[in-house]
Amino acid sequence: MPETLIIYSSTNGHTKNICERLANFFNNTNTTKIISLLEATKFDLTKFNQIVIGASIRYGKHSKDLYQFINSNKDILEQKNSFFFSVNVVARKPEKNTPNTNPYVKKFLKISKWKPKKIGVFAGKVDYPNYGFFDKYAIKLIMFLTNGPTDTSQSYEFTDWSKVDNFARELDINS
Repeated sequence: MPETLIIYSSTNGHTKNICERLANFFNNTNTTKIISLLEATKFDLTKFNQIVIGASIRYGKHSKDLYQFINSNKDILEQKNSFFFSVNVVARKPEKNTPNTNPYVKKFLKISKWKPKKIGVFAGKVDYPNYGFFDKYAIKLIMFLTNGPTDTSQSYEFTDWSKVDNFARELDINS
């Protein structure tokens, strides 16, 4: 039975939610495990047929830990069916919601030099009520500059869940 490892790097939990949605597609034909990036450093990746890594953007960057993990495991990832997706709010814009047009995905692939078999990009969530003071107003400024929502009493989810589902279906074909 194919085994899939889904690894998430998430600041506020939305990327983990997307990973859980992906896992729902694999559970019929697969043994699927979802773990954080921190937990993944303790796993033997060679035991999995598929590895999916999902990572969020915070202040314009993927985490340094993500780059270190990819660098340490790139050979294994490239031998497996490995997949990557990025979650970022800039992907709410149609002209920046594909792997070829999203600046964060392009930068990630250039820096990491990893070549996943499939790449996805999903719009994320701005959850002002759950942010601390600094994050709330820093993100509000970013949203103001990019013509996004700035009412800090609200949450704004931009994720196109049908796009997530389609990505999952395409990965499940590869299992």
